[in-house]
Formats: sequence, structure tokens, C-alpha cells
Amino acid sequence: MRPLVVFIVVALGGQLAVAQPSPSVPVVVELFTSEGCSSCPPADSLLSKLANEQSVPGVQIIPLGLHVTYWDQLGWKDPASLARATERQRAYGEIWGGDRVYTPQAVIDGREELVGSDENGVKRAIAKAARQPRARVDLRAAIDGSRLHAEVTIADLPLDAKEPIETWIFVTEDGLASVVKRGENGGRTLRHDAVVRSVFGGDLAAARMRGFDTELRPEWRRDRLKAVAVLQGKRTHRIYGAATAPLK
Repeated sequence: MRPLVVFIVVALGGQLAVAQPSPSVPVVVELFTSEGCSSCPPADSLLSKLANEQSVPGVQIIPLGLHVTYWDQLGWKDPASLARATERQRAYGEIWGGDRVYTPQAVIDGREELVGSDENGVKRAIAKAARQPRARVDLRAAIDGSRLHAEVTIADLPLDAKEPIETWIFVTEDGLASVVKRGENGGRTLRHDAVVRSVFGGDLAAARMRGFDTELRPEWRRDRLKAVAVLQGKRTHRIYGAATAPLK
């Protein structure tokens, strides 16, 4: 199959950090969470553990901590809450049913959902997802001033990808801490990794030579940022490939 090349350009200049091809199979673990939810901290800790320990053999776990907004009116506004996180979870809910939208919810490669604190279940779902055919996604990313520059190369799209494909870029930040003053977690200090700060992208067919502009906010720690590229079905929301690279 002829390679598909997708360039996602957010700014010009700067030295690129390259995501080297990995022999491990990349699997995306999305955690829909909130600091206003008392059952979410164990799931947040599990996401950090999976990211740091990479304990599923043969798998590169790519974590995405998506802090939803619908808890923000219930006593504590999560400083990491993101409207795009809520929109993304609701899009999954349209496929699985509205009663399958909750926190903490883990979504594995867009194919399976379960309670985000269920370590054994999450690991089983990761191993299962890793056995699915997937595209090869290579990501190059760098910061130039206050902007991000990223290039994505996609090859070997699976033959079962019989739907329009979207390419999404996530910017994540590790090592966040928050002192919660009100709500269900009032008085606790919560810690988070892989917190999604920004999401942007577009259709695969339209994005082959398509550019994007986005600003990195000054309060985001540049040495703790990563870029994640996700190749996802527009109809099923299945993830057909992914890659990650640090931003320096």
C-alpha cells in the first residue's frame, strides 16, 4: 500500500523532536475524569502508573487525561477542565449510549470503555487492543516560541478502516498538582499526568497538506509537554494508529 503523508503544521521554525519508531504497539488510553469527582483520584493515579511503568508487555501505552466540564458546577471547578474533553466523551456516548458517559471512564483505543480505576480490566483491554491491525504513525513535534510545530506521517492504513479518517493532535502536560478547596475532594491535593491541554486536527483527506495554528499558553510547563497524534475513524471513533513525542 502506498504511504499516506500528512503534514500538520502549527508554526514554522524550531528544532523538531522526533518520535522514533517503536517496536512496541501504541495503544491510546483516554481517561475522562474530574477533580470534582470523589471516585476519580484512583483512576488518575492509575493513568500515571500506566504511563510511567509501561507494564503491558509489547505495548506503548499513550495516556490522555481528559478533564470534563460537567462537574464544574457541583462545588469545584477543575482548573484542567476542557470543553473539548466533554465533547469527545459525548461523541463516544452517541455510539455506546448516553448511560455510558460517566467519570472516571477509560476508553481504550476508541474501541472499549470501562471504569477508569479498574487496573486489571484496563490492562486486559490494552492487551486486546494491541492485537488489532493499525497504521504506522510517525510524529515530529517542536516548540518555537509560544507555538507548536508538528508533522505526522501515516502509512499502512488497515484494510478494515472502511470509514472517513480524522487526524487529531493532543498537547498534554505531566506533573500537575492541585489543592482542591471545595466539593467532593475538598481538602485533598490531587496530582495528574498526561493532562490534555489542547486538541486540534481535521479530516485525513483534507489534512495531507493542511496547516493549523495554535498557541501554547504561558503557564504550561514546556519541559513537561508532549504531543500525541491519533488516527481515528470519524464514524466509529476507533483509533487506527497513534504516536507521541516530547516537546522541548
